Amino acid sequence: MKINERTNGGRTSRWPLLEPPVQRPKVHTPSLLRRRPWHVLEAPTGEFPAVDAEEAMGPQLPDEATVNFVLDLSLRLGEVQMASGAGASDVTATIIAIAGALGLPHCEVDVIFTSITVTCHRGSELSPITALRVVRSRSLDYTRLTETEKLIRQIVRGNVGAEQAQTELERITSAPHPYPRWTATLAWGGLAAFITILLGGGFDVALVAFVISAAIDRLGRLLNRYSLPFFFQQVVGGLFATLSAMAIVSSGMMTTDRPTLVVAAAVTVLLSGLSTVSAVQDAITGYNVTAAGRTMETALMSAGLIAGVVLALRIAVLLELPLTPLPEITGSTPQQLPLIVLGGAGASACFALASYAKLRATLVAAAAGAIGAAVYGSLMVAQLDGVSSSAVAATLVGFCGGVLARRLGVTPLVVAVSGITPLLPGLSTYRGLYQIGVEPGGNISTLMTAVAIGLALAAGVVLGEWLAQPVRTGLGRLERRFAGPRMAGPLEPTERSLE
Repeated sequence: MKINERTNGGRTSRWPLLEPPVQRPKVHTPSLLRRRPWHVLEAPTGEFPAVDAEEAMGPQLPDEATVNFVLDLSLRLGEVQMASGAGASDVTATIIAIAGALGLPHCEVDVIFTSITVTCHRGSELSPITALRVVRSRSLDYTRLTETEKLIRQIVRGNVGAEQAQTELERITSAPHPYPRWTATLAWGGLAAFITILLGGGFDVALVAFVISAAIDRLGRLLNRYSLPFFFQQVVGGLFATLSAMAIVSSGMMTTDRPTLVVAAAVTVLLSGLSTVSAVQDAITGYNVTAAGRTMETALMSAGLIAGVVLALRIAVLLELPLTPLPEITGSTPQQLPLIVLGGAGASACFALASYAKLRATLVAAAAGAIGAAVYGSLMVAQLDGVSSSAVAATLVGFCGGVLARRLGVTPLVVAVSGITPLLPGLSTYRGLYQIGVEPGGNISTLMTAVAIGLALAAGVVLGEWLAQPVRTGLGRLERRFAGPRMAGPLEPTERSLE
């Protein structure tokens, strides 16, 4: 290029002339990051130059010991969520967020019903590191789940380092339940009592349901000491509840119609806590293997309950015990709405308390149960069918839980499961089992209706949580891409380096 020179006060200045640039032949040098994997494996050619052996590909990660430490921490946090009933999508998003926040941005997570596997990719020169953790036990402890949620948020926001998080997680997982075991027993009995009120029973029936359900809980705890599988515990629970109701009918302590509500309430208690919501959430979000495992577990536990109730009804027929006619499922009236709301709020609060939720979570669960019961009762007054009413009520419960629960420091999963517990089809299930086990030529349609109500409740909760996402993140961001309904874990993963 030509350069002009001129003198200005003894100084020489230079500038380029405005002439067209020299035309050089173009050489195709594609970026290594845009090359296909098979190009790296090909021999060097004129079109694709050879890869520089000294050029590092992929992220620079910490040493192997640090990677193992972070993976172990992420797996243990995911295990707590999985054991508490969180969906596979929530566990996956949580582990990815924690690993990214602690300096491992490229991880792959595989969650199935009984195990969690995480692989950390360390570029092209180092082999990946894989860690696996088996989820051996499952228990409802919503205080532990809530404390774990708080720890996860602190990690993602960058307020807690890896070692401090490990220490805090040890404290959370080793801490005893916040309440003594007898408190949970009373709460299970209270759940049955409020269910009977919700179904239209009197306070005398509620008292009997309280005693029987509390006895079932203590009996199950005794059987659990001998490591009896949970399937047989469900059989014993259904058998004990039904025979107790038949004994009450024989003694003449109550009218011949209402004692069947005791069995319906006990069936509802035995159905509560099953992973129906998580199974539907996993199926909707594409985790079909985990959804199949949860569905199999729910079906097996329900089969145990069915076997216990049918066996008790058969025994009652052989012993010629008086059988009461089933109470019809009648529509609600406006005068019954206050009792329905009271029963829904009390049942949800008792379930949350039986699952060791703290006071704030219990109150939020009670509010969710009251909202769901009010909507369900109102739709039944409007002569809407039970399946549709349950779906709409559960959707509203999921929506309110998704919008308000996180702002109040409560995990949405706690609100969702507790809020739909009063709407579980305990009476429909007992009616279907009675028709199959006692009546000649039993009709299975009633039992299928109960299954449809359960699925409608679970799907409605998941839909409500999905609808709550744009409201929770701002009405002006409706166009954001959704990752799926989120019942647990952080909403938006962030990045921070490892401390």
